[in-house]
This record gives sequence, structure tokens and C-alpha cells, in this order.
Amino acid sequence: MGEGLGMNRRLAGLAGAALLVLSGCSGGTDAPPTQLQLLNAARAATGKIAGKVRGAEAPARPPLTRAALDTVEVPVLEVTVERRGDWAFLFRTLERTDASPGRIEQWSTEDSNVTLTLRGGVLIATRGLGGDLLSSAVQVSDARPGPAGGGEHRQLIRSLDYRETALALSCELVDLGPETIEIVERRHATRHLQQRCEGGGGRVVNDYWTDPRAGILWQSRQWAGPYLGYLGLRRLVK
Repeated sequence: MGEGLGMNRRLAGLAGAALLVLSGCSGGTDAPPTQLQLLNAARAATGKIAGKVRGAEAPARPPLTRAALDTVEVPVLEVTVERRGDWAFLFRTLERTDASPGRIEQWSTEDSNVTLTLRGGVLIATRGLGGDLLSSAVQVSDARPGPAGGGEHRQLIRSLDYRETALALSCELVDLGPETIEIVERRHATRHLQQRCEGGGGRVVNDYWTDPRAGILWQSRQWAGPYLGYLGLRRLVK
């Protein structure tokens, strides 16, 4: 089996399972270099985005070009914890549907120490970040990604002392109309939805740039609770 084929199979496995030991690869020099660059950056960033607890220095973001990203064969989500300035590349490790509307996607760092779970593109859980969002009840539909309407948005938060706190937000959804965004040299025609919420002693504003025709939420800024604050999400590779 060729080294490039072996690496491609490992990358494909990363999209379908939470565990991948890339260091066990005997070669992989034929794989597209950006795949290796993204995986190495994800590995370096894992300790950083998991929190300031370990006091790790932020790894430098690798320069990205669209030509390079076009060589990547698995979906990639860039996540930034705005409050900390932490970031990482996450890879889709699970995709499924259940009895409720909205496709469920789980995204993980290479070692699976950090995971995000989305339903219809809306954040419903985090793990490994500290002060995590344990669960979230959101209104989504199968018709398009992003929130489906206003109403109550419930979140269950794990505090830094491991206690669980329930938050209830009262939200309205505002359609701000069509907007073209650019993600690493590629422009996307999207619809900008804004979710404006009150509750928990403050105001929360979530933004979603969604492409209903493609069924993709390309970019979002979503509140993950009082400890994590806002997460910025960008879909780098479809």
C-alpha cells in the first residue's frame, strides 16, 4: 500500500471516528502538504484551545490559501474562543439524524480532547474547553441550517467548579437579508440571520451566515455560556 493512500485512509478515518494516531504513520510524504499542515496545527492548537489551565502559548496560525485548502479531503471547521484568543481546526467525527429536526454533527480536535456538537449548524454542546456548554435546546428545522425562529433557548452550563447551571434565554430571530462573505479567498452568497436573546442577567446576540440551497452554515458567532463567551466558527472545507 502506498504511503499517500495510507495517509488518505487515515484522514478519512478521522472524519468517521474520534481516534486517530497520526504519529503512528510510517510515512505519508505523498499526502497533500496542507492536510499535514492542518493536522499538525490542530495537534499544536489542542493544548491551547482547551484553556489557559496549562498555560500553553498560542501556536501560530498556518497561512491558508484556497488552492491549498482544495487539497484537503475531509471537512474542516475553524473555531476561535474570542475571549481567550484560542483557536483550533476541528474535524467532523460524527454525522447523524434523530427524531428531532436538524442534522447533528460532532467536530473534534485530532486527539478528541475538545469537541463541539452542532444541530443544524447551531451549537448545542462543547466538551474539553472548561466551563462547557453541556446541552442546549434550540429551535431548528430540516429546511435550512441555523435557528428556525424565536422563543426560548435553554442552556445547561458546567461551571468551573463542576456545578451545573440552567439558563433560559428569551430570543427573537431577525433576518438581516442576503450577505456575501469571504472565507479564505472564496466568496459565499449567504443569508445573515441574527438571534437576539435576553436572560441570565444580560443580552446575547448570535449571528449565522447560512446558505439554505447548499444546506451549509458557512460562518457563525455563537454564545457558549458565561464562562466561554462567544465562539467564532468558520467552515474552511465543505
